Amino acid sequence: MYLTQGLHRSLQQNPNAPATICGKRVRTFAEQSDRVARLAGALRELGVVDGERVGILSHNSDRYLEALLAVPWANGVINPVNFRWSAAEMIYALAESETEILLVDDTFAPMVAALRPGYEGLRAVIYLGDGPPPLDDALGCEDLIAGTAPLADSMRGGHALAGLFYTGGTTGFPKGVMLSHANILTSAFGSQATCPFVVPHGRTLHVAPMFHLADLAMWVAQLMLGGTHVVLPAFDPPTVMAAIDEHRVTNVVLVPSMIQMLVDHPELARHDLSSVRVIVYGAEPITEVLLERAMNAFPRADFVQCYGMTELAPVATMLSGEDHRQGSRLRSAGRVAAHAEVRVVDQEDNEVPRGTAGEIVVRGDHVMLGYWKKPEVTAMALRDGWMHTGDGGYMDDEGYLFIADRIKDMIISGGENVYAAEVENAVVKHPAVAACAVIGIPDDRWGERVHAVVVLKPGARTPTAEAIRGHAKGLIAGYKAPRSVEFVDALPTSGTGKIDKRVLSAPYRPDAATKGT
Repeated sequence: MYLTQGLHRSLQQNPNAPATICGKRVRTFAEQSDRVARLAGALRELGVVDGERVGILSHNSDRYLEALLAVPWANGVINPVNFRWSAAEMIYALAESETEILLVDDTFAPMVAALRPGYEGLRAVIYLGDGPPPLDDALGCEDLIAGTAPLADSMRGGHALAGLFYTGGTTGFPKGVMLSHANILTSAFGSQATCPFVVPHGRTLHVAPMFHLADLAMWVAQLMLGGTHVVLPAFDPPTVMAAIDEHRVTNVVLVPSMIQMLVDHPELARHDLSSVRVIVYGAEPITEVLLERAMNAFPRADFVQCYGMTELAPVATMLSGEDHRQGSRLRSAGRVAAHAEVRVVDQEDNEVPRGTAGEIVVRGDHVMLGYWKKPEVTAMALRDGWMHTGDGGYMDDEGYLFIADRIKDMIISGGENVYAAEVENAVVKHPAVAACAVIGIPDDRWGERVHAVVVLKPGARTPTAEAIRGHAKGLIAGYKAPRSVEFVDALPTSGTGKIDKRVLSAPYRPDAATKGT
């Protein structure tokens, strides 16, 4: 199996069908295939050798998708760069991966001047925009495509490295997750077989950043099954709703904060969103209140929750549309996908009884090859063939997995373990609360204190901290209820859209910015 396989299939079966829609620009599979082959030829002429890393620093676009195909077509390895990183983080990842060719769009072309002093290894920069490159030493993607003969597909695939996907760096400098073609395609096919999350020959809307594996995984699945990719540069609720309406989008991946912004938007009812058949969410827990509102807003859509991580390419478990309709396990992460094995283990890696909390470990052909240039860290994570996720949770008698929280984020207060996700789900059920994040902060008496950071609903009267605590105590054990509360206008988010608890912890922990929470 190889990543470019789906393009060949669509070229054979539907050459004149739309492959991508980006703004007013529509490209067919025949056009996309020719452009990919020519861009791959240009990469080879620029000296890309077998297995060489090629970076992409760009917002979503049709050219981004073409680059994702052209790099393996040229026998290279993709390195999607997190555009929300600082220049120092980008330099670290580019230097560690020895990425010498970087593709940039209009937004991030100016970043090159900041990257070059820290990493002198960049030998070529390719501009993914219209018109002449804004950099003196950059090459225009359109010029390269127009002036290069098409290259035959290298058919790079199987267990060969497909991409380096750097983690968000919440525990220090990022780690490059090595995923093979087989890793990525095993996860895509296994997930689709378990719980269909793309519509064959459907239309996928890309609004989450493509450097994040969740959206890239949906791209892979739709690519393999045929269909059209509708691409937006970033998430903007009115633009998203208009795109769904105009292009009859069938599936999309969103994080819970995006779902909340959509269902809260006053223009929601003005658009015809009935084409949507699947909404995939993940990245962080979603509250039952928000999920119920979202299901009402998209009544014809199946909601599918995927649990996993970059190291799992990325799916381990799925909560199906039927599970959501029954409503009995909305707080679970679903059951194990067809391509995976999942266990919950103790500190000695022994599987624990059902209903008992422990660490979630995963095994299967979708598990990463390892961390780039980090053999010791790889050995710690991949023990006895199992990926140790660092996530805490338990499994019930019917095989549904419940995520408690990151083990490293677990709060130990007065000798008791408190999982933030459980507290957050309780606090957000207060009628005045729109969103909540819970962290542990130092406390002279308790060691750590459960602290809630709360965003109120528009127009809501600010409740007292004691009112929030009393509400939570009605839903969870008293020792889990927040002992302190602060109110903010918005919660900070990381590059992948997750709530960034490092920022929330920074005032209370001087080392939070470098060590994470």
